Amino acid sequence: MNLLTQIRSLFEPALAALAPDQAKVPDLLAAIKPASNADHGDYQANCAMALGKALGQKPQDVAKALIAALPANDVLEPPTVAGPGFINLRLKPDFLAKAIAEIATDPKLGVEPTKKPKTFVIDLSGPNVAKPLHVGHLRSTIIGDALVRILRFLGHTVIGDNHLGDWGTQFGILLYGYKHHRDDAAFTADPVRELARLYVHVRGLAAVAEGEDEDGAGDNPIMTACREETSRLHAGDPENVALWETFMPACLEMLRPIYERLNVKIDHALGESFYNPMLACVVDDMLAKKIAFESKGAVVIPNAKGVVPQTEEEQKKEEPPAIIRKRDGAFTYTTTDLATVQYRAETWKPDVMLYVVGAPQALHFKTIFAQARRWGYADVDFQHVQFGSMLGKDRKIFSTRKGGVIELMSLLDDAARLGLQKYEENSAARRAVGHKVFEPTDAEKREIAEVVGTGAVKYADLSQNRTTDYVFDIEKMTGTDGNTAAYMQYAYARCRAIFREGEIDTARFRTHPPAVVISHNAERLLALQLLRFPEVVDSAVADYVPHLLTTYLWDVAKSYSGFYENCPVLKAESPELKDSRLLLVDLVSRVIKQAIDLLGIRVVERM
Repeated sequence: MNLLTQIRSLFEPALAALAPDQAKVPDLLAAIKPASNADHGDYQANCAMALGKALGQKPQDVAKALIAALPANDVLEPPTVAGPGFINLRLKPDFLAKAIAEIATDPKLGVEPTKKPKTFVIDLSGPNVAKPLHVGHLRSTIIGDALVRILRFLGHTVIGDNHLGDWGTQFGILLYGYKHHRDDAAFTADPVRELARLYVHVRGLAAVAEGEDEDGAGDNPIMTACREETSRLHAGDPENVALWETFMPACLEMLRPIYERLNVKIDHALGESFYNPMLACVVDDMLAKKIAFESKGAVVIPNAKGVVPQTEEEQKKEEPPAIIRKRDGAFTYTTTDLATVQYRAETWKPDVMLYVVGAPQALHFKTIFAQARRWGYADVDFQHVQFGSMLGKDRKIFSTRKGGVIELMSLLDDAARLGLQKYEENSAARRAVGHKVFEPTDAEKREIAEVVGTGAVKYADLSQNRTTDYVFDIEKMTGTDGNTAAYMQYAYARCRAIFREGEIDTARFRTHPPAVVISHNAERLLALQLLRFPEVVDSAVADYVPHLLTTYLWDVAKSYSGFYENCPVLKAESPELKDSRLLLVDLVSRVIKQAIDLLGIRVVERM
């Protein structure tokens, strides 16, 4: 039950009858939105101004004509016109009450499955597996996971594919480190830890050596030696291949506990090495189809416009082509990405491929997608779901090469510690003013710390519009006030506490919901927010923007706070009102739990 869709469906025939250009009707419908000011109504139709201009009529007159043309319905109170032609819309109390009872018995809380299910492949996370994960890997991982969850919730088939970097220079670093600086006893006892140490140690040696540029190239003797080890690996050197095969299980084991703590489950983890045997065929096929060309001894593909700039002047005007085979015969990341497109398209036959990768890769993916369409995959909807950078407190982008980047495991440990510290501070403050406070066991404290800490990190990231940069601040992330994970988790626990205190089973509210009584405006506002859940889920997936869910959660939490202060539940004036309010409380807990689960965040029953 999408309220916005219902309201727009009431307006659609009237708009279609009045609009001189039927192609503009979807845009006119899009101008019907939730009201920005609750005093003006629940929703607002702002389409009369544009329609009035097209018709050469006063917007107020057009607005009145639209209202007159609306069909009789049990959804809306009589609409009113305000200002230059705004149509204010308010839902009928009886409709709200009936709709609340309907979502109470629905496990999906009114979210209907999509009428046109598609198959999605989502490229997410994509770390280089030879080194520890750091905060720079966070955004792709959790934004991608949230999109997987939301799309599946709507009934789409989704394949999450973690395109691992398991064949690049990072393995040259490990090979060099293993051959020159390994501790055999440490490697035997704990290969994961020893490989992590070797990677950091060699990077440290390179950092103090001369000649390294930002890309790790140049005349740096350490990095030159590492690149030589990588070249031998790619050439099939038996010793390096054997070591690579030895390292891989340990490298993958570095990832497992972090993904588990982040509550991220990825369907496939096909790395660069998986596609390596396919690369020569990719180049040969593109040459045969004349969609790749030889240039100065290399093989290149056109830019997104289909142009291969030849002269220096053309190169200044046009986006560059991309190399898929170098002059020395080596392949590139572009070649691997094209092989990946081919494999995904032919194996999973997706309608849509989403690449959750940072904004700096925009030109790369623009070229990849254009070439994939030329290659025969024009029916696939390719989307670069790009995101902004994570900044340090100095508002500069984290740089792994300059050091100072926090490893993800350390970050999650710090978040859990801070989460527990703030939880205990809040508990002590509430205890000091006479509130009854839950006294958890040590095991329960550890669970609360982990759920609150990890949730804080994920929620803080996901609450940002993915296209913007944001400042990473662990103290703010773990805050318990405002739009934070801890606040939502506490709101959920507070709802569950009411049922424990009253010794009330929630089952009957989900199978045979009582009549809803709306006797206070706080009840009405809360009911309206609960009913908006389906439209928020639809909006979040329309442009792949999970932050809309966190905005919605904040609105629900504020509405619930107003309800909690003004509407006694267990001490309501009548049994009927008590049951009605208990139903609202149960729905608040269910909506929070479901919405926060779509973000990959957990809750605890008691806090």
